[in-house]
Amino acid sequence: MSVFGFTRFAATRTALALGVAAAALTALAPVAIAQEAQEQEATTADDGSVIVVTARRRAENLQDVPIAISAFSAERLENQGALDITDISQITPNTTLENSRGTNSTLTAFIRGVGQQDPVPGFEAGVGIYLDDVYLNRPQAAVLDIYEVERIEVLRGPQGTLYGRNTIGGAVKYVTKMLPQDFSLKLRGTYGTYDQAEGVVTVSAPLGDIVRVGGTLARLSRGGFGDNLNIRGLENYNRDVWAGRGTLEIGGYGAPVLIRISGDYTRDKSDPRNGHRLIPGIRSGTPVLNDVYDTRAGLNNPRQDIEAYGLAMNISAELTDNLTLRSISAWRKDDSFTPIDFDALPAIDVDVPAVYRNEQVSQEFQLLYEGERLKGLVGFYYLDAKASTAFDVLLFTTLNNLNAFTAGDVRTDTWSVFGDFTYDFTDQLSLSLGGRYTVDKRNSTILRQTKLGRSAEFGGTPVVLATTSNFNGEARFTDFNPRASLSFKPNEDHLFFAGYSQGFKGGGFDPRGLSTAAPDTNRDGVRSQQEIFDFLSFEPETVDSYELGWKGSFADNAINLALTGFYADYTNVQVPGSAGFDSNGDGVNDTFIGVTTNAGKAEFKGIEFEGNAVFAREFAGSGSFLSFNATLGYIDGEYKRFIDARNIDVANLRRIQNTPKWTMSGTFSGVFPAFSGNITASTTVSYRSKTFQFETPSPFLDQPGYALWDASLIWRDDEDRFSFGLNAKNILDKQYITSGYQFLATAPDGTPTRNAAGNLIPTLGTEGVATAFYGNPRQVFVTAAVKF
Repeated sequence: MSVFGFTRFAATRTALALGVAAAALTALAPVAIAQEAQEQEATTADDGSVIVVTARRRAENLQDVPIAISAFSAERLENQGALDITDISQITPNTTLENSRGTNSTLTAFIRGVGQQDPVPGFEAGVGIYLDDVYLNRPQAAVLDIYEVERIEVLRGPQGTLYGRNTIGGAVKYVTKMLPQDFSLKLRGTYGTYDQAEGVVTVSAPLGDIVRVGGTLARLSRGGFGDNLNIRGLENYNRDVWAGRGTLEIGGYGAPVLIRISGDYTRDKSDPRNGHRLIPGIRSGTPVLNDVYDTRAGLNNPRQDIEAYGLAMNISAELTDNLTLRSISAWRKDDSFTPIDFDALPAIDVDVPAVYRNEQVSQEFQLLYEGERLKGLVGFYYLDAKASTAFDVLLFTTLNNLNAFTAGDVRTDTWSVFGDFTYDFTDQLSLSLGGRYTVDKRNSTILRQTKLGRSAEFGGTPVVLATTSNFNGEARFTDFNPRASLSFKPNEDHLFFAGYSQGFKGGGFDPRGLSTAAPDTNRDGVRSQQEIFDFLSFEPETVDSYELGWKGSFADNAINLALTGFYADYTNVQVPGSAGFDSNGDGVNDTFIGVTTNAGKAEFKGIEFEGNAVFAREFAGSGSFLSFNATLGYIDGEYKRFIDARNIDVANLRRIQNTPKWTMSGTFSGVFPAFSGNITASTTVSYRSKTFQFETPSPFLDQPGYALWDASLIWRDDEDRFSFGLNAKNILDKQYITSGYQFLATAPDGTPTRNAAGNLIPTLGTEGVATAFYGNPRQVFVTAAVKF
């Protein structure tokens, strides 16, 4: 079996898992079904109406949930002009969601300072992404486009009790709409700057009294914000995506059983996203380009191609008036071929053809109880997943076809049992207790070879010169995550809560590690298997988190406020890193290696505020009103211990990555009748303070504070059949860095060092790497929609 191939999963295994779950629950058809939030429309708070969320795996009013949570309904997302889930980042406190450097589809997610920006297997995300309650195990293909969405929920803080491992920072839940009971046809078209052209067609129909079928086809395209000046015909930051989703529903809407089977498919053939060099070429003297969206990258093999698809079946059955049984079964697979040109120059200097492959099967059972005083659930979760990657690392050498090949394969087999219950002592006082026990098994294979020529995976016929790593390791981790919260409601309009929770992010092996780089820790002159294991492996990251919060409603729900203070103590903080390495001792780095350690101990404390006020009702006729939404996030994060490669504690020199100290936004909206319908006008200003891209500060990549201004104008007819919208994003055309690469010699505090001639010193390749990726420039687009 190759280290990057998949042979274990078969379609029959998935079919068996789904079939068993279906058979077990279909037998319960005579009983009534509880559909909870799936049939409760989550309405926007812009007009003061109630928001229904399922953060605790049961339908609840947002204001009654003792958790720091943001919720975005379909209408609010439309009003904001949101195109994918990264668009909610600017209006969510202490949250970063962005594209991960080279593609449109790979997600980098951070909440309250915790996440993971390196998408290679072996590193867990830290923020869980859920599509209709199905956990997406890897960040590839996790930038979910927004269409036919019911709502998106962002849960901040550890969610390990109900959502499991790798939700140590929080969770993002993407919930799609149920099919309507009557025939429905929806058409939506968008056209905008940079030749943005999008079309979404959604159709559904009943096939009887209890069966419905529907589907959505989406074409999402846009020209590039810039161009590849080196490869004719390639644009930079363009979009070329086909996507679809199909659903079959049996039951629901009062029927005894709801079975919801869905499948989704996405094909992203956009040109590779290549970075903008921030420094001239050290060897060639190539100057910096004027347009930050242009590139000179020379690598286009393999052609960028991302394909992702999956099947899921959600079943719910009410066993008694108090008991509900749920099953969530899923299979997902994705493949990403991408050329990564670190140096962003025509010549081969630091060029990496890459492929990522992921596949997962998961099964979850939940048994919910809702009594007069006691509410909660117990559950079981199982995940069998594999993730692999293969890289050619092409460096500038006297032999231009020298290749430092790296392949990593990570198998995950994990299961957990969990429970979470809330008991109402009185109508005002409630206690919630929960816990989750997890067994997490990881098996990893790491293959490193020096070759002449590109690997067969990328169309070459290489000659293997040496094998520098051929490692196979296995580790087993267990963890128990408790949770407790106490809630007090002096009346129906106010909720005070205090909570404690634990979480953990799985350990593993660095898939880019090099066996021959392992240190001889006992200095006996022999690099033992245990020393190699210790060098390539890392332990789980854990957190103890404490929260105090208040949620209040005033003026008959016209004003809703939420304020949360938190403190989190992290131990065994995983610090992934990569660096150039001299494998043959000639004084020149001829490859790069991954070095991941549990180097850190960190503390975070901060506050989060969200508020919505509706006022001036009927100011311009029936149904008119004005509203204001505000968010504020503050986080003070610092390392208390950070042991570097020299075994020195450099905590005072390190920073928390992808986590601005301040995040804030304000949205002013107005709704008023016009032209046999209503016009919604809104404008949003958001601000993020200075952001460090990595733990070590970088004067090249770190982004100073900046503000973005968006606005929209949307008309909907009285029957909600027709709509027309005008959206403008980043109106002031702010240029801001979201991510990047750097391979330059620096002092321990991140200050770049220079040679005797005053030049920067590359640590990989010869040109030096300081390459940045930027957020989207000004975009203006119009959207028209019709429903039948």
